[in-house]
Amino acid sequence: MGRRTTLLLAVTCAVAVGNLYFPQAITPLVAEDLHTSADSASAAVTATQAGYTAGMFLLVPLGDRLPHRSFLVVLLLLTGAGLLAAGCAPSLPFLVAASALTGFTTVAAQLVGPLAAGLVAAGRRGAVLGTLMTGSIGGMLLARAFSGILGERLGWRAPYLAAAALVLVLAAVLARSLPVTTPPSSQPYPALLAGSLHLLRTEPELRRSCLYQATVFAGFSAVWTCLALLLTGPAYGLGAQAVGLLALVGGATMICTPLAGRLVDRHGPGPVNLACLLGVLLSAAVLTAGALGGVPGLAALVAGTLLLDVAMQSGMVANQARIYALRADARSRLNTAYMTCAYLGGSAGSWLGTRAWAQAGWPGVCALLALLTLPALARHLTAPAGRRTAAASSACPPRSPASRT
Repeated sequence: MGRRTTLLLAVTCAVAVGNLYFPQAITPLVAEDLHTSADSASAAVTATQAGYTAGMFLLVPLGDRLPHRSFLVVLLLLTGAGLLAAGCAPSLPFLVAASALTGFTTVAAQLVGPLAAGLVAAGRRGAVLGTLMTGSIGGMLLARAFSGILGERLGWRAPYLAAAALVLVLAAVLARSLPVTTPPSSQPYPALLAGSLHLLRTEPELRRSCLYQATVFAGFSAVWTCLALLLTGPAYGLGAQAVGLLALVGGATMICTPLAGRLVDRHGPGPVNLACLLGVLLSAAVLTAGALGGVPGLAALVAGTLLLDVAMQSGMVANQARIYALRADARSRLNTAYMTCAYLGGSAGSWLGTRAWAQAGWPGVCALLALLTLPALARHLTAPAGRRTAAASSACPPRSPASRT
């Protein structure tokens, strides 16, 4: 797989992930135009996220059964149709239904990873996955800004229609550019759905990666759920816009994830996971100083959230490199199991974070971040050396002299 294909797949990740996040910035505009409350209008965002979760479980396993190119093109066409319908929605219920369809089909990023893992040599897998992660992060960060600016100038329908046009153009490009692949599995659909659960039971390295990501993402979600409460509270007295500006700090991860991928290729996922878990613990200590308020506290929040973002996203690159090395015939099902566990961890983290905030304020949230990381760190440090070595060698095989040129 050449650089052009890698870049195209990274753009696909950016567009697919961006479709999940751009509606968040235009919810007030939707409420005003459709004459409803902001809480009611936010149902469109909720429907998008719920549809995405369902699509991850119901559609992504089909990546092991269907040719990737045609499957991705069909999904993008359906996503484009959903976005067009949302942009022309005459009422909120219609918008919610169209948003659910959009979320359900915009799972291309979860199919691109397994596709790329099968197209690239094992010694370059980490670097390519890091580049794809950069695309996903860029889509997440830029989508809100894109829709907010466009929505303010042209109305809330404009971001939906622009996103639809972008998705449909991307579908045409992928139809012409992606290589034809042979599906690795011929199992029927019910067996594919059950396959993700079966892999969780039979693949200890998958469970290991799921534990790492679920715990770290839980802490990540707890911090970002409560960060708005801290910044808008008496310690800082800032507006909600400050949270969005702070989130842009995470753009630095777009530089760090390709580096993490190259380190995975060179040393295996284990050392990268260890560095990331220690980085999360360090971020918890730095973030605690955010309770001080003022300039010192804000500086601690900027540094701590940046370190947390880099550690979480880089750890995901290592985890995905590990799981994609397990079964070449089941990469989509492996990714389904992995991402489902990650999102379940994130949901639990948000719930726990609000309760930690209520009981102990911001220091309690930072303590929760550290406590959630400890089980993953303990699991990593106590993993049998033979298993760590086997996992590293499967994800990072020795390169031949020809591969170095």
